[in-house]
Amino acid sequence: MSDVARSSELARTAGPGQAVRRQRVGRLDIAALKGVLIREAVNFASYWRGTTFSSTMEPTVYLIAFGFGFGSLVSQVAGYDYVDFVGTGTVATAVLFSAAFPAMFGTFVKATFQHTYDAILAAPVDTEELVTAEAVWMATRAGTYGCIPLLVAMAFGLDPRLSMLAVPPIAFIAGFGWACFGIMISGLMKSFENFNYVVSGVLTPMMLTAGTFFPLSGLPQWAQVLGNVNPLHHCVELVRHASFGWQPGADVLHLGALLLFGLITWRLAVFAMTRKLIT
Repeated sequence: MSDVARSSELARTAGPGQAVRRQRVGRLDIAALKGVLIREAVNFASYWRGTTFSSTMEPTVYLIAFGFGFGSLVSQVAGYDYVDFVGTGTVATAVLFSAAFPAMFGTFVKATFQHTYDAILAAPVDTEELVTAEAVWMATRAGTYGCIPLLVAMAFGLDPRLSMLAVPPIAFIAGFGWACFGIMISGLMKSFENFNYVVSGVLTPMMLTAGTFFPLSGLPQWAQVLGNVNPLHHCVELVRHASFGWQPGADVLHLGALLLFGLITWRLAVFAMTRKLIT
């Protein structure tokens, strides 16, 4: 059957909106992505103050508490001043807080209670475009909020470097992966209570074994192995190298790991949300 005949058959046997979505599956339309992004930006204007405060305050508190709390006992770690070590590592924590958590809880509310996504999918937008646009928006926020701890660390003595301009793109790439992870979890979970398993059993251990507050070399061997496959660890290492000096061989691997993480979670998020919203 030709493509034209197949399209005609779909239009004849399905409703108009359903037929359009079937034909659009598998491609990303710029207009559809732009429409979802504009909606998010306009909506964000009404609550940006509270979101910005929570997304930046928590990692900043971690920086101050660990940097000056433990910093008074440990002056240097892995060859860095401890405040600088924690300041660069906390960027990854800010990315996690501003990408994964809004993606999990915000997406769940929109899909389950507000039915926002049902309204969006009534337009010529499919779940792949919806998930992609949402993840790009959250990654953009993560790329912005992730720089706050670095600025705080500069205020406490971290020397600025031109290579730090790479930190926002690094945070964006990591944020995209974590946003897709959160969207995937939202698509799989049936209630808010189920998020506790993910937060306590996945995100918290990842945050603590990412090399943010202490080097992985001090952990048991099995924990070092887990830490080295932790996407948050690769973000920490890239930010740290951007702040203190690149290590090209290792950094290519770290970047590749983040890109792979983003690709895998993106496809899983599309699958999970399609199953939740369409089937």
